[in-house]
Amino acid sequence: MPPQLDARAAELLKLLIERYVHDGQPVGSRTLARAFSVELSPATIRNVMADLEELGFVSSPHTSAGRVPTARGYRYFVDTLLAPEPLSEAEQARIAEELVPGGKSPADLVQVTSNLLSRLSAMAGVVTVPRRNVAVLRRIEFMPLSGGRVLAILVVNQREVQNRVLDMGRDYSAQELERYSNLLNETYAGRDLVNLHRTLVEDLAEAQKRVNQLLSEAARLAERALGQQQDAEDYVLAGGTNLLAFQELGDVNRLRNLFETLDRKRDLMELFDQCLSATGVQLFIGGESGYRVLDECSLVTSPYYVDGHVAGVLGVIGPTRMAYPRIIPLVAETARALSAGLKAEG
Repeated sequence: MPPQLDARAAELLKLLIERYVHDGQPVGSRTLARAFSVELSPATIRNVMADLEELGFVSSPHTSAGRVPTARGYRYFVDTLLAPEPLSEAEQARIAEELVPGGKSPADLVQVTSNLLSRLSAMAGVVTVPRRNVAVLRRIEFMPLSGGRVLAILVVNQREVQNRVLDMGRDYSAQELERYSNLLNETYAGRDLVNLHRTLVEDLAEAQKRVNQLLSEAARLAERALGQQQDAEDYVLAGGTNLLAFQELGDVNRLRNLFETLDRKRDLMELFDQCLSATGVQLFIGGESGYRVLDECSLVTSPYYVDGHVAGVLGVIGPTRMAYPRIIPLVAETARALSAGLKAEG
């Protein structure tokens, strides 16, 4: 756990973050002295800033006299100091009005929501396509085919049967495939397919490390079978070019890598899958996402619902220099309005 700051240090950190978010420039001691609630000398403030820097909450870019918040500083601010700014009644009404179905399909509502988040945040808005239903694996069987192919037979939910031909590059015997089917059914039957795919990827890596040949081969077959389903998962992104306006993301190589990652889509679906089980708004600040390409970015997400079940995730992607007190309520209210719109549409 991060250390708890005393009242003076906490107020100075809060002031520094608010000023840096507003101006985008390192904040100096004299600026903080003018804004502080009681009179403090710049020398006293410099001492506090040195302590905050030692704790990893701020850093000094270049040789300027000012400091900027770090990802750790933003996290402390969000968890401890943040006071969300409720959306105005006019903003709430505007969001609700734009997400009234009015003949719009779910796909139309997703596109409208992504554009709305982008426009109101001046950053990138993202919405995953609604999951039609939770698909639960009841049973999986494999049958050998010629030419190194395998027929995967998945029984999903109560009666739905899905057949997929997998090109595995080698022949299997019926006895081998039966062993793999039995192991998979004992281990994974009854699991949600979306989350199961991520689990299989992790288990496959672990089995390979432990040289568990049976589990490794079984997980490889199942991962290939379920991977075809994952290809259909997608999200809609709007306002990616808004990120060009932020100088901290202005490095050409960094921007190219970021846009390539956003364009590939599947690279970030695992991150959005993690958000499906979250309650309310979830934040990934800087390196917390686990994706190096997002180290200078923050992602604010919330699940949205259809008929009481989680259907997808929406959110805002922007720099870590983000107005969190405004963006968090914006994401929460948009998720609520989209859930209402999809319910009315259904």
